[in-house]
Amino acid sequence: MGEIVKGLERALLTRPMPTGDAAVRFLLRTAKGSTKNVAVLLGVSQRTVQRWVTTRPGMRRRPGAVHAGLIYEAVKARWQPRVRARQRARAEADGFVLHTRARFGFAAPAGSSDDPRVRLITQYLSGEVARELFAARDTGAGEQQQMVILARALGHAYFRDGGRRAHGLGIAFTDVEFAEFSIG
Repeated sequence: MGEIVKGLERALLTRPMPTGDAAVRFLLRTAKGSTKNVAVLLGVSQRTVQRWVTTRPGMRRRPGAVHAGLIYEAVKARWQPRVRARQRARAEADGFVLHTRARFGFAAPAGSSDDPRVRLITQYLSGEVARELFAARDTGAGEQQQMVILARALGHAYFRDGGRRAHGLGIAFTDVEFAEFSIG
């Protein structure tokens, strides 16, 4: 998962997702306490889930790496669905602030002051950009396509000053070190 996708996921949540034992307990709560339903959800035996949650000394087992990945994906799909929807609607309506460190600039001749270089950028982007990013994420677009969307939006807002200057130059946006999105 790329930095842009991770940043979008973090922006949609108000609390961190549970991990480890708390993740299994969360799945049990969503399944109304049924170890059988959790087992069906994860594709393991009911006895395996019972071993993960037992309080008997010496009987408790931890999920292996493969099972931990399945648990993570199941929790991720069920964690704060209404909060995610609310945050997404707010971002699509009002826009968001992108805080990133990446190689960014015009694809210009060497020596230009706008050569691509690592920059720390904090920039407001409109709801239209949020709609494009979420649509790309929903269709399974990769990090590269999302970087193209952000490059176009950042170029328009950051270098082109909202369309008042620097028309027709190509934007370079690569090597994203981190991307944080602030919504509302």
